[in-house]
Amino acid sequence: MIEGPRLFDKKTLFEHIDGQAELYFKYGYWRSVFATYQHQKRPEEQIEIDIYDMRNVLQAFGIFSRFRTEARPGGIGLDSYLDDRSLLFYKGRYFVMLYAAEPNPSILKELALAVSSRISDSIPRPEEINLFPVKGLKPGSIQYFSEGLLGHKFLKRGFQGTYLDQADDKTEAEDIPKVEVKAKVEADPKESRLFLAIFKNADEAKNALKVFKDYLSKKGMVRPKIPAGFGPNALGGEDPYHGKILMVQKGFYLIGTTGFEKEEKAEKRLVEMIRNIK
Repeated sequence: MIEGPRLFDKKTLFEHIDGQAELYFKYGYWRSVFATYQHQKRPEEQIEIDIYDMRNVLQAFGIFSRFRTEARPGGIGLDSYLDDRSLLFYKGRYFVMLYAAEPNPSILKELALAVSSRISDSIPRPEEINLFPVKGLKPGSIQYFSEGLLGHKFLKRGFQGTYLDQADDKTEAEDIPKVEVKAKVEADPKESRLFLAIFKNADEAKNALKVFKDYLSKKGMVRPKIPAGFGPNALGGEDPYHGKILMVQKGFYLIGTTGFEKEEKAEKRLVEMIRNIK
């Protein structure tokens, strides 16, 4: 260690990460500690470590999910991201970031494991993550938003995950060799999203559904008919920013899918997620 440990709280975090402090505050940031390590024989090799106390595992996952750009697990904590110069992970109420001046993933992982071993918090990952159907889910895509889910204030907080659907090229498959068709299909996946908005109670969730309907009536389009089986507390239409949308209120949740092309596949995925909610 050549610098630190330096302690920060909500009053002083701006001194350390001015441009990103507000995002941490939205996820319940309480305090953090920072230190810099240097190789004893190669001073150009330095690694910075930030350990953030986010008060609970949900908020620790939330800030982790906002910084993770793809699925590159390092096998540390409840989930992690590892590349040549950085390693991120969360465990219990802590979110940990390591950055290396020179590419050195093995040392990053060694230091991260040392930090992780000192975190005794054994709380499991947020249970809402398990509600998302696995088939088609883009690895590393589930995020938790502490506010403004889908960019809408009235949806408040919740989770979203990205799903990949391979393009259907049946008409072209008759004239193009199978190998070429497969390559084209795999290179052009279509993305859609599943989301789970969380409210204090069922009445608040129903009110948010009404607000969303009013929003679509003014800014987008409301479907006159909802697929059979979704019940009266459902809404479908076109969102000006997210494309096709279908959502259902269940208890204090709004569960929905958006950005899809094929309605049948989107409906099946939505039904599966609804069934996962007990």
